[in-house]
Amino acid sequence: MANFSPISAAIGGALIGLSAVLLMLFNGRIAGVTGIMDGIFNPRADGRLWRAAFVAGLIAAPLAAAFLGYPVAMPPMPGSTIVIAVAGLLVGFGTRLSNGCTSGHGICGIARLSPRSITATMVFMAAAIVVVALTHHVFGGF
Repeated sequence: MANFSPISAAIGGALIGLSAVLLMLFNGRIAGVTGIMDGIFNPRADGRLWRAAFVAGLIAAPLAAAFLGYPVAMPPMPGSTIVIAVAGLLVGFGTRLSNGCTSGHGICGIARLSPRSITATMVFMAAAIVVVALTHHVFGGF
């Protein structure tokens, strides 16, 4: 990450935490992006409007930053569409298997001292460390 700075990371983390607190305070809901997305497409879920607004904000924030002149880096993507598709399927499978995503478990679940979320986050982090070590040091990167 060429444009990483501790100050921008701290501000970003504070904004994520603030949004999670405000969502819990005003809606009584956990800011897990997977659950929010599921509620948009699930015909039995309530609160589609706030869910759509949350997702729209996720999309609009970097667009607004770019419009205001802030550098928004495009993440490097592997050249293979197959690798991207397999990675997406694995993320979706893992999200369903752990009953939530990294945002729900790592930000909101740990803040609530949920043992399930703490365990899930430790597994996410361990898996990420293993994958990075393998892809960068064993397979030479993708």
